[in-house]
Amino acid sequence: MRQHKDCNFSYAGLKTQVRLAIESRNLCTDDIPISSATEEDRQLRANIAASFQRIAVLHLEDRCQRAVEWALKMEPSIKHFVVSGGVASNQYVRARLNHIAEKNGLQLVSPPPSLCTDNGVMIAWTGIEHFVAGRFEDPPPADEPDDMQVV
Repeated sequence: MRQHKDCNFSYAGLKTQVRLAIESRNLCTDDIPISSATEEDRQLRANIAASFQRIAVLHLEDRCQRAVEWALKMEPSIKHFVVSGGVASNQYVRARLNHIAEKNGLQLVSPPPSLCTDNGVMIAWTGIEHFVAGRFEDPPPADEPDDMQVV
């Protein structure tokens, strides 16, 4: 998908290549715990995992760069690049996306990593940010019928 000039992406091809690399090296032995694997096997597994992360993040960087370019073209006054959710709990991802932000004259804004792993906390954090910024509305009236009794 890298040849496409949009912001869509998929890790399907990368996951397939990783699976094939694991299978071709007979590393998918579920019945052998990692603690019982040879040092060579453990190192190979670590190398595959690190390579997967590096390529996955490069792909993410590429698409985020395209998204930032598009956003700045549409709204040149943008000053911030927000990264949140589970992806923002990964320090390597944060560092690489901070590089994208700096390269484009933007400030990376992200909640603390401890708040990035739980969707409920992320929703609450977003609500707090909106409240602090004065962007909130009164809740709608209750939709319950007048004669409803809660027991």
